[in-house]
Amino acid sequence: MNKRWNVRMLTEGGMMIALGTILSYVKVYSAPMGGSVTAGSMIPIILFAVRWGLFPGLAIGGVYGLLQFILEPYFYHPMQLILDYPLAFGLLGLAGIAYYIKDKDSVFGYLQVFFAVFLGILGRMISHVLSGVVFFAEYAGDRNPWLYSIEYNAYYLLPELIISAIVIFIIWKPLRKTIKEK
Repeated sequence: MNKRWNVRMLTEGGMMIALGTILSYVKVYSAPMGGSVTAGSMIPIILFAVRWGLFPGLAIGGVYGLLQFILEPYFYHPMQLILDYPLAFGLLGLAGIAYYIKDKDSVFGYLQVFFAVFLGILGRMISHVLSGVVFFAEYAGDRNPWLYSIEYNAYYLLPELIISAIVIFIIWKPLRKTIKEK
């Protein structure tokens, strides 16, 4: 087992999955065919990725996605399940690129963290959009299925991005110190 994959990291990952799950039940808005604006349910997964790196973030995000499916299943096809749950939430782990930021104390460090949060949520959106185009195109009617899927998913993921970015900016100063300690 890699030194980075230690009991502390796995315990923290489990706690972040639990916190994200609890926050996912505090819904501001639920879209009619899946997806919702929550009280920042992606923040714990993104913070874990930022703190531990890209691959642990992808793994914990994927586990979180599977748990989301178990708790609130929305399933039509095995590939849709993969795209909408473990892959979409796993891609939140792309925010783990912030782990590798050299200058965490500068304004540039804050911009890099925002980019990392944006990249994680963008990864999730791309997975959901692909699922929407392949499996839910009939809901687009006479509209372009790609544009319909982008609009549908942006309707709840854009507010989630704003919420996540604000909260992570607020807690970035104390968080960056915990990253340096490892």
